[in-house]
Amino acid sequence: MADMKIYWESAALSFAVSALLCPVVIPVLKRLKFGQNVRDDGPARHLAKTGTPTMGGIIFLAGIAVAGAVFSCHRPEGLLVLIATLGYGLIGFLDDFIKIALKRPLGLRAREKLSGQILIGLLLAVLSVSTLGRGTDVVLPFSGLFTSGGVTLELGFWGFMFFAVLVMLSSANAVNLTDGLDGLASGVTVIVALAFLLIALITGQTGVAVLMAAVSGGCAGFLLYNHYPARVFMGDTGSLALGGALGAAAITTRSELFLLIIGGIYVAETLSVIIQVFSFQLFHRRVFRMAPLHHHFELGNWSENRIVLTFSALTMVFAVLGIAAMYRLG
Repeated sequence: MADMKIYWESAALSFAVSALLCPVVIPVLKRLKFGQNVRDDGPARHLAKTGTPTMGGIIFLAGIAVAGAVFSCHRPEGLLVLIATLGYGLIGFLDDFIKIALKRPLGLRAREKLSGQILIGLLLAVLSVSTLGRGTDVVLPFSGLFTSGGVTLELGFWGFMFFAVLVMLSSANAVNLTDGLDGLASGVTVIVALAFLLIALITGQTGVAVLMAAVSGGCAGFLLYNHYPARVFMGDTGSLALGGALGAAAITTRSELFLLIIGGIYVAETLSVIIQVFSFQLFHRRVFRMAPLHHHFELGNWSENRIVLTFSALTMVFAVLGIAAMYRLG
């Protein structure tokens, strides 16, 4: 039980920093007029959210950074995940700042945002291999059911570099797409981060486990003010940072493919956009009422709370499946 104390402390510290900063930072964001711009082509009831303070991701990033500095900075794998988290958060912050403060609707140019994400992903991959001894193989989920230790695919150095960058890009942008309802991305990520805390413990990556505890605690503290009706939104600052954190955790624990299972909601949200775009481009027909997927249910007269609770419950199921997929792989 003593061994688990550090994870509870990391989560509690991050939660406390996030929860205490919210009532301080939210009024500042309001005074600076860093309010959310709502698209005209979205659900009509979202227009009421116009002006709600955004860029709130800096709140739980502060909690994660403080907890990481206290409990994880002397653990190289945890420090690496923290750097990736803050790096992606910085990209999101610059994007938000340009859109909101400088009134440039498109924010960072796509190539600028992509270049930054690729660079951080490459750095993470190289250091994971060279410093952490992570190797360049990928573990197949559930393969422990067939052989003790499981089955791995060896990608080679350059193959793994490409794969790791793809994981980081996909994770960050999938969480970004999920962040469309009050409390959805933060609520789902609380559960996903806890699942990766367990995976990190199973794989012996204690630094990553400490960071995932901080991510979960920080999101939970933020959720106190982000649940419906939200008093603050995380913006790209928060969503890209969370995606970067989860992608980095998956890479350092050799559980990249497990993220597809545990983050099933993120995957569904992303696939709904891809399917919608391809269907409309090829057949001029929409498969969903609106994409991402949460908007489809909104236009089906589901309340925001119902969608968030349903998606969170599904995430718990996905988390159990993802952890079960580790059977005999440790």
